[in-house]
Amino acid sequence: MARQTPPGVPQYVVDYAPVVYLHSQDPYRPSDIAAHLTHTQPDKDFAVVSGGPDPLTLDNLDQLNGLDGANIYLTSKDDVTTDPAWLKGVTPTDGKTKNAIASVIITVDKGNGLLDAFYMYFYSWNYGGAVNIPILGVKNFGNHVGDWEHNMVRFQDGQPTHAWYSQHANGQAFTWSALQKSGNRPIAFSANGSHATYATTGEHDHTIPNLVLPDGIFLIDYTDEGPVWDPTLNAWYYSYDNASKVFTPYEEGTPTAFLKFVGKWGDQQYPDDDPRQYVLFGQAKYSGGPIGPEDKDLGREKVCPDNGNDCIIRPTTLK
Repeated sequence: MARQTPPGVPQYVVDYAPVVYLHSQDPYRPSDIAAHLTHTQPDKDFAVVSGGPDPLTLDNLDQLNGLDGANIYLTSKDDVTTDPAWLKGVTPTDGKTKNAIASVIITVDKGNGLLDAFYMYFYSWNYGGAVNIPILGVKNFGNHVGDWEHNMVRFQDGQPTHAWYSQHANGQAFTWSALQKSGNRPIAFSANGSHATYATTGEHDHTIPNLVLPDGIFLIDYTDEGPVWDPTLNAWYYSYDNASKVFTPYEEGTPTAFLKFVGKWGDQQYPDDDPRQYVLFGQAKYSGGPIGPEDKDLGREKVCPDNGNDCIIRPTTLK
């Protein structure tokens, strides 16, 4: 699979980029970022925001920031309970999401030979999964429009040393030697529906952040060796300066404004009295959409983001 990358992108960022295995049964594949905007509208408090750009594009999305952007949600124009086709995304062929750019690759040079490369993956729908609860039966939690996941690979003098795998509100960090690889490239397994990234196949309980449980007890992700996605084959590439908070595309003409949008990439969490909604044990069937790449703590000092959790560097992928 030939990779066409813009001039200036460090070759090691491509050579050691993750390869993603999607789940074989997941109907929600990587999604074209631009197409996602055509199916959404900017809402605040469940009402359309006036005065913003129309139509929304990758080149003007940041204009919503001046309209209380942090509280704006890119809300589906369709009733998501009808499972519209655009939520399904694109299944990779020969590793590539043809006619769809669903990946953003961002380099952050932190000086003294240290560089972090972020590999961002976009999906238009997150299916949270089903849980069988005694007496109540099977319940579904954590669905939302829009889904940004990522890996981060840390390099020292061009050599990979560690990697981060994002999973819901947290994730896992590993030494480079611990990871399963395809050639020189680490493998990331995308969970069925939720797209959380894991270093192994199987069941992954994420009920308690930062605690790996050997047997699932409540909220479980599933990974397997489904279709292969190589995000480097069809991606936009940027560098990011943490001091100025500026994204610079490696190639002229690459859209950039969408990376500056501070709002949410999906619907606002539906109210408890919405007929589509229920909330049990603090978990909602339909939760709010996520914030975009700039919110992933690109300037982090540790391998893990600064999210209040301990940064545990795992020397093995064994539970």
